[in-house]
Amino acid sequence: MFNLINGLPVHPLVVHAVVVLLPLAILGTIALVVRPAWRDTHGLLLVGTAAVATLLIPVATSSGEALEKHVGDPGRHAALGDQLIWFAIPLLVLDVALVVLHRRGTTGAALLRSIAALAVVAALAAGVQVYRVGDSGARAAWGDQVSASVPASDSGD
Repeated sequence: MFNLINGLPVHPLVVHAVVVLLPLAILGTIALVVRPAWRDTHGLLLVGTAAVATLLIPVATSSGEALEKHVGDPGRHAALGDQLIWFAIPLLVLDVALVVLHRRGTTGAALLRSIAALAVVAALAAGVQVYRVGDSGARAAWGDQVSASVPASDSGD
């Protein structure tokens, strides 16, 4: 199902959406923890961004599996990509909790601070995982080609 669009593999197209939206959700989470007043004006945008990014991750992994049949095993990248959803879901849930509890205004400050702290931890963990997935994907796609084309004097030795 997630193989080609207009003759191009779906995977790099969808991956770029995840690579933009998930880091935006990560930065937005941290921003809304640091600036609670922004939760009123930007909370729904944050939740929407995190939700779209999270929903696109299974599309990215499915399309990656379809692409794998054409280009071969991407190695570590596939395993790391499969794990990304387990970093995005907690971030999304904590973002929803942060925004909803803030808007209700009736919850205890300690609970809201705890949710905010957990959201920052989830954001940082998701950020690290996005980096790991992206780095391994870039190496799988370009590592052999770029290293083979770099002259010996430019290789950093």
